[in-house]
Amino acid sequence: MLRHLLKLIWKRKSRNLMLSLEILLAFLIVFGIAAFAVRNYELYQMPTGFAWRDQWSVSIRTAHGIPNDAATYDSLKRGLLDLPEVENVAFSSYQPYGMEQMTEAYALPDGSKRTIVNILGVSDAYFATMAMTPAEGHWFSSADDGADALPVVINRRLANRLYAGKSAVGQVFIDAGDQGTPQRFRVSAVVEHFRPRGEYMDPADIALPRFAPGGKMQAETIMLKLKPGTPRAFESKLNARLKQLHGDWTYVIAPLSENRKSLQTMQMMPLTLMSVIAAFLLVMVAFGLFGVLWQNTTQRIPEIGLRRALGADAAGIYRQIVSEQLLLSTGAMAVALALLVQLPLTGVFGESLDWPVFMASAALSAGLIYLLSLLCSLYPGWRAARLSPTQALHYE
Repeated sequence: MLRHLLKLIWKRKSRNLMLSLEILLAFLIVFGIAAFAVRNYELYQMPTGFAWRDQWSVSIRTAHGIPNDAATYDSLKRGLLDLPEVENVAFSSYQPYGMEQMTEAYALPDGSKRTIVNILGVSDAYFATMAMTPAEGHWFSSADDGADALPVVINRRLANRLYAGKSAVGQVFIDAGDQGTPQRFRVSAVVEHFRPRGEYMDPADIALPRFAPGGKMQAETIMLKLKPGTPRAFESKLNARLKQLHGDWTYVIAPLSENRKSLQTMQMMPLTLMSVIAAFLLVMVAFGLFGVLWQNTTQRIPEIGLRRALGADAAGIYRQIVSEQLLLSTGAMAVALALLVQLPLTGVFGESLDWPVFMASAALSAGLIYLLSLLCSLYPGWRAARLSPTQALHYE
């Protein structure tokens, strides 16, 4: 049966060429959307490495910057901890679930393994405030004051890149971008995951160097851990306290839950737009596919009538039309996959299109194209199955 269907398809190859191109185009479009969606789903399942439900952020806006001295930050921390709703206070360079990003080039002391790293300066209380857990080592603290190297916490990805096969805790690396004597960093702890831009952030090399007033690091964000169930109305009380502490500053207060929701909406917008465009294109492809199948079936009325005269039943004709279309779809998708498989082989998209993402996207795309082909062939197949030999004899 398969051999017979292949012969029929080959004999009408010129007519089937346009049909195959439409299917190939539809498969490529669906694959692109599926790969983006599968990758986002994969990212969403990964831990971010910090809590967000009871955490709030306060971004400080000043005309001349925050004085980088211990008294300023100590007064802020003490003043905020006096509020009964506040359990912990920390400072950082920027807030999670934002678009801010800072990068530096780091390397081993001998200059090898130079890599670009996302950095976020944080104070000693940051890890408790964000409910983080170390995988190795311990958080830095006031015990590290006066150390010969700046304490830093790194994620597992960076640890494996710099110190593959050995523990990163206690190891030293340098700021490869410094002119003159480079800044030295000593690893205090390693975290498995930390993705400050949320659930849809691609894994990256992350370093969290210690922020201490008076040093090179700047911190213009206050991170707060509040008691569970603290209402949104607490914002006015918090703003009033901040104005008491520094009335000439401007504050942007937001729960991380709201920042998270806003960022996820923005991050999912490209997928939503692409899905709408892809749906429109697939509808157009379906109409074209249906029209070509209808035309092909009409042109084959004598052939179908002859088969009916030789004893073929309606179900057999129906299966033939549908099977031919599914087989044609298989051939078109095989060509598309032969082209697309070069992407994970060459690694042109890196982790964004690795083999698990590729296989899942290919399976989803193939399933949708088979469904589209089946739906488009049902009515032409039913129409062909209703033909009688008498109708074929009167066909001109």
